[in-house]
Amino acid sequence: MTSMIAYLRGILAEALPHQATVEVHGVGYLAHIPLTTFDKLPQLGAEVKLLTHYHVTDQDHKLFGFLTEDERDLFRLLMDRVSGVGPKMALSVLSGMAVTAFKDAVIQGDVKALAGIKGVGGKTAERIVLELKDKVGVVDAWQASRHAKTSHDPVREAQSDAVLALISLGYKQGEAQKAVNEIVKKPGFGPDCGADKIIREALRSMN
Repeated sequence: MTSMIAYLRGILAEALPHQATVEVHGVGYLAHIPLTTFDKLPQLGAEVKLLTHYHVTDQDHKLFGFLTEDERDLFRLLMDRVSGVGPKMALSVLSGMAVTAFKDAVIQGDVKALAGIKGVGGKTAERIVLELKDKVGVVDAWQASRHAKTSHDPVREAQSDAVLALISLGYKQGEAQKAVNEIVKKPGFGPDCGADKIIREALRSMN
């Protein structure tokens, strides 16, 4: 479940390396967080906004919090697209390596770097590279997004962001890229068209 609580905005009441409590209108919400988020939290008593993922199983309900979209997107990608990876492992990955460094490791097939993350190990690292790089194809989308950002191409950046969003929703890179390519050729999709509009139209065409 991803949509029940999209984010929390309130006062940071407690902050520990793996969890934070945000007070929202007198109610304290405890969210499990990666170290990358903990390191960037404001002082206690300051306002904070955490993007959240609400995870429900038969035994437990847990709220996970992140300061950036990139962190939350990677957390969800690992859980949804890599077999054997649950929220605990996904949080360990984020705690052990910055998002950009993780993407670089997967792009380069650097199993050793991934295996060095506490709690991951060699077999899981190999599976992460295999399933994200070969089966999902997200690496191509990451590379395209990086190129668009470094070349300051807002058109390509919007298209790359749309492809990544579709991959996070369960589509493979090839079909996501094909849908986006077809959408941007349609009348009404000029250079200033944002990723949100492309995503909406792509979803309509794919469904």
